[in-house]
Amino acid sequence: MTNTPSSSSSASTRRAFVKTAALAGMGIALAPRLAAQVGGRRRRYAIVGTGSRSRFYQGAIEKNYADTCELVGLCDLNAGRLELARQRSVTNGAKAPPAYAHTDFEKMIRETMPDIVIVTTMDATHDDYIVRALEAGCDVVTEKPMTTTAAKVQRVQDAVERTGRNVRVAFNYRYSPARTQVKQLLMEGAIGDLLSVDFHWLLNTHHGADYFRRWHGEKKNSGGLMVHKATHHFDLVNWWLGSNPVEVTAMGKREFYTPEMARRLGLESHHERCHTCPEGDKCTFKMDLAANAGLKALYLDQEKYDGYHRDQCVFNPRIDIEDTMNVIVRYDNKVTLSYSLNAFNSWEGYQIAFNGTQGRIEHQIVEQIYVNGTDAVQGGISRGGISTRVIPLRGPATDHEPWVSSGGHGGGDKVLLDDLFLANPPHDPYGRASDERGGAASVLVGAAANRCFETGAPVKLDEFAPGWRKPEYVAMPGRDFPIKMPG
Repeated sequence: MTNTPSSSSSASTRRAFVKTAALAGMGIALAPRLAAQVGGRRRRYAIVGTGSRSRFYQGAIEKNYADTCELVGLCDLNAGRLELARQRSVTNGAKAPPAYAHTDFEKMIRETMPDIVIVTTMDATHDDYIVRALEAGCDVVTEKPMTTTAAKVQRVQDAVERTGRNVRVAFNYRYSPARTQVKQLLMEGAIGDLLSVDFHWLLNTHHGADYFRRWHGEKKNSGGLMVHKATHHFDLVNWWLGSNPVEVTAMGKREFYTPEMARRLGLESHHERCHTCPEGDKCTFKMDLAANAGLKALYLDQEKYDGYHRDQCVFNPRIDIEDTMNVIVRYDNKVTLSYSLNAFNSWEGYQIAFNGTQGRIEHQIVEQIYVNGTDAVQGGISRGGISTRVIPLRGPATDHEPWVSSGGHGGGDKVLLDDLFLANPPHDPYGRASDERGGAASVLVGAAANRCFETGAPVKLDEFAPGWRKPEYVAMPGRDFPIKMPG
């Protein structure tokens, strides 16, 4: 792991931009706005999927944005989690909204008349609820990944075209200050024209292992880590570069979370789940659902409704997703990306380097330990865990004092929520809002990598997903684009 540089000038000089270009309406052109408030009334939201991620949106609507937003409906296949979500509304100081079974999704929309449906279900079902909500006349906010396959990407994009409704994909990482700072440097042309990117993402054996315990461990549910996790990262690169992927080459394998590894760790092999495991006292990967009040309430106590086990063995042969992945992506601006994802590392975070005609940007973030469904901060950054260095071809390197903020996903959550839920969010010169086109561009890289794993051959995205609609991005070096620096 690279140490945070100790010598530096945090007040680095930056190239001035031309100040005359007009930006009014740029954000709206890049990602259409969601349904506006009508007649001064609060915007109405319904949530489908009441697992751990739904709490992020429910709390925001009912506590932070209650003056302009209201939650009018909840939908899930698990009656116990539905009731927990209703109780959470009361705790938030709001009226508990009506709850609907997943089979009554359209009925919920008819009876509660939401303006916007928030989709936080299992990844493979996102497209179904997105399309049904659009066809019922609602806009949609969906968790990432937008969906899991090229065919489902096309289905969502066709529905947007057909209905004229809008989709927003909640890419938190774009909004975090430290990553926005990298975007700023690239937009300024700090290293000239970009040529290549080296990007390494590490998942530790707390967070990384957790994907193999849950429904994510089967590709039919999640698309594997190339879709469920890496699309966050592919979207970051797409947005950082202001460019769209053209071709993907990839290799992947599963060699850590296997029955063979269990035996190497001194276990018999594997068992169905931690809660009933006879070797739990000697397995360092054991998850004790009963010991954590949040996990017990959300999952262990609700198993009787759907039979879902949150603590499945990470060494179970049912798992068919990779834990070791390497990807090369070619972009339409001729930049190439070399990316790796490993799910069993000793620390969590990433290292990325941008190589340009005038130098190099090296950027690293170390994240805190996190397990989904607990009270830990998701995507929280370790103390002193950010470094950003610009290294010119000639002259000394400059370490930039990182832009920082508190909260989830490196401080990006609050900025994202403002953009989603404020009646009039502030203008965003970085174009951080993403619609179904940005969702498509990220999913297709991951889905194409999965195809590469199967065939060993490169995948051209326009052949893999004919007719997919590509996102637009803010101007990059060589284009007039005025930016006001923070502070």
